[in-house]
Amino acid sequence: MRKDPPVNEAYLYATHLLEVAERKGVKVINKPSSLRAWNEKLGTLRYSHLMAPTIVASKVKDLINFANINNEVVIKPLGGKGGQGVIRINKNSPGIKSIIELITSQEELPVMMQKFIPEVIEGDKRIIIVNGEAIGSINRIPQGGDFRSNLAMGGKAEPTLLTEKEKIICSELSQHFKDEGLFFVGIDVINGMLSEINVTSPTGLREIEKLSNKNVSEEVIQKLVEII
Repeated sequence: MRKDPPVNEAYLYATHLLEVAERKGVKVINKPSSLRAWNEKLGTLRYSHLMAPTIVASKVKDLINFANINNEVVIKPLGGKGGQGVIRINKNSPGIKSIIELITSQEELPVMMQKFIPEVIEGDKRIIIVNGEAIGSINRIPQGGDFRSNLAMGGKAEPTLLTEKEKIICSELSQHFKDEGLFFVGIDVINGMLSEINVTSPTGLREIEKLSNKNVSEEVIQKLVEII
């Protein structure tokens, strides 16, 4: 099950139908119930000790207070994709209250707010984890003065190696992914801090293959065959 967002009504129905297949003995990757449970922003909160300071809230006063404490922050819609709708502001930004009212739909929808990590200009790593093992990574560099490094937003992919801290993050998450039936996952790490956990449609395989000359797609299939 690998479909581009949004995770909408049709997507949720698809996971229910795949669970019918599961009950008949079909092996479904990734596990449908886990696809529903692991929102790509909220799933990271299980590992908040690995993240930059973060809050999820809908109340304007709570979000402004967080911005006041951390000075410069990014706001992420919980259902966003590819960097869409991600906003960078600071505690003195004009109209900060109006911006938060807009993105929370007048305090109806929770959003994620995180302390801005300036080192993002040096890259945002996408690490592909397959059956609990990190099999490849790329470093995505923001372009054109944008702080967003997503490839969909014009980020430039560069070859990279994992640091010891990134290996520790992968190790801590890997067994949890296996236990939850999440076979194919892409995690994002900025300056040694976990940013997102992508389970619906992790991208980056083509870029990893192009930059490393490794047949990563074949490795994914081989690992899938092994667990079946």
